[in-house]
Amino acid sequence: MSSIDPSILKKAESWLASSIDEASKASIRELITSNPTELVDSFYQDLEFGTGGLRGLMGVGTNRMNVYTVAMATQGLANYLIACFPDEKIKVAITHDSRINNTLFAMTTADVFTANGIEVMYFREMRPTPMLSFAVRHFGCKSGVMITASHNPKEYNGYKAYWEDGAQVVAPHDENIIKEVQKITSFEQVNWNKQDELIHYIEEDFDAIYLDLVKELSLSKDAIQAQKSMPIVFSPIHGASGKMVPAALKAFGFENIQVVKEQAEPDGNFPTVIYPNPEEAEALTLAVALGQKVGAALVLACDPDGDRYAAVVPNELGEYELLNGNQTGTLLVYYLLSRRKELGLAKSTDFMVNTIVTTELINKIAEGFGVPCYNVLTGFKNIASIILQKEGKETFIAGGEESFGFLVGDFVRDKDGVSACALVAEAVAYYKTQGKTVFDVLAEVYQHFGFYKEALISVTKKGKDGAEQIQQLMQQYRTNPPQEMNGSAVEMIYDVKNARISYPKTQKVEVLNLDKSNVMQFFLADGSKISARPSGTEPKIKYYFSVNTNISNTADYRATEKVLLDKLEALKKYFS
Repeated sequence: MSSIDPSILKKAESWLASSIDEASKASIRELITSNPTELVDSFYQDLEFGTGGLRGLMGVGTNRMNVYTVAMATQGLANYLIACFPDEKIKVAITHDSRINNTLFAMTTADVFTANGIEVMYFREMRPTPMLSFAVRHFGCKSGVMITASHNPKEYNGYKAYWEDGAQVVAPHDENIIKEVQKITSFEQVNWNKQDELIHYIEEDFDAIYLDLVKELSLSKDAIQAQKSMPIVFSPIHGASGKMVPAALKAFGFENIQVVKEQAEPDGNFPTVIYPNPEEAEALTLAVALGQKVGAALVLACDPDGDRYAAVVPNELGEYELLNGNQTGTLLVYYLLSRRKELGLAKSTDFMVNTIVTTELINKIAEGFGVPCYNVLTGFKNIASIILQKEGKETFIAGGEESFGFLVGDFVRDKDGVSACALVAEAVAYYKTQGKTVFDVLAEVYQHFGFYKEALISVTKKGKDGAEQIQQLMQQYRTNPPQEMNGSAVEMIYDVKNARISYPKTQKVEVLNLDKSNVMQFFLADGSKISARPSGTEPKIKYYFSVNTNISNTADYRATEKVLLDKLEALKKYFS
């Protein structure tokens, strides 16, 4: 016990002296006597709202997801809402996905809100994140809470807080909510006296309202009619999208939808995958196998809370190939802008949004169609912030990020895997009527706008020491930046945290016009771009790599791709 930091031990003992349940107290005693390292990790800090909201491992302690940290966060949020909207009727929407403890955490959240006189619009059944975002707007709520850890492993859970525009909270609200939560220093400050009469249930008829808006996004009804029997495979990966994605595909007009039976039922243990992350090919093994069996033109999957999506399509060899988030984003942006132009729907007020670590090809495509594309920091809440700023003045068409998130239209203010799946299917059907595959279209795009290829690696550090190591590394990048990377000179550096653009050769410094964030970007002489970004929710640092070249003939697609892939592998090795 003497080796444990006294301040951490004090926090643990305060929990032991409180009114928490006996099972939690027993767990804390066990950590004190037998696992001091885990005790430190459980209590060394309080969970905070990062880029993905409140997220962490489930267990006892201030740095873990449990009913007490959920209740304290909710009390802080309730206090902030009451302060922001005095003398107003306050409503909050709540739902959850399929994760372990999700009903417990969602009901705890609802109970604390009602105890504070706040009405709750509670989904009768689990629903995907985009429907929570839409519900906040539809019901005139001041806030919303989605209980989910997105695509994290099964040991995690999370709490995503939304504001009245239907987007996740941004500054100053995120910091202010944290301050309010920090004021809750004991469980006795949480109002547990729930008022069941303040809970109103959102029933299944709400699904039709959302689906009607999704259906309006369709641009090629004739193409879908021609390809309505096109085989489509879908997997919710044991998550919350199992009902809504097939419904959206049917609303668009597709009739041959095969759902992966082994992954159709919600299950927080995610028994058929290592990680419930559609970015990982392993998570799509069963879906691809079914796709091969039925000859699918498209294989789709969503993460547990249904905001991220993945698409797999057959290539020229008949093999099923997982498209990355940049490829699906490129396909959708090109399809939407070209199709809107064909139909005479393009307006001078149209705009797109892209994040700084997503492929710059999207910016190039938007520029080619004369559509402004605003660049924002990573995190879909930053895309939503631009939509809010431009609301009523400009028309948001679409925006996305490389991590398999995309949004079309503005009735949702978070990434929407449901509508994205439907629109990817529509794009495949549209080009299929022209005798083109997805790779034919991508090759044409690359020939016209440049061939871009991206990759990502994550370096994870465990616990408190790992988080400190990552911060030291970022500080080193700032104080002693590299002059070259992988044999190519660094020509320009973006220090997003300090709003600086620097040029190592000339020592010139300019102001960077972006919101501040702990991100460093290095632009190399050979056209490569490297972005270093610590995670806002986990002790890891992510490196994003982007390389590009020109392609004069679409027939050179695979040969050119190999050149770029080799270049990416060299960058990965350099940073590994």
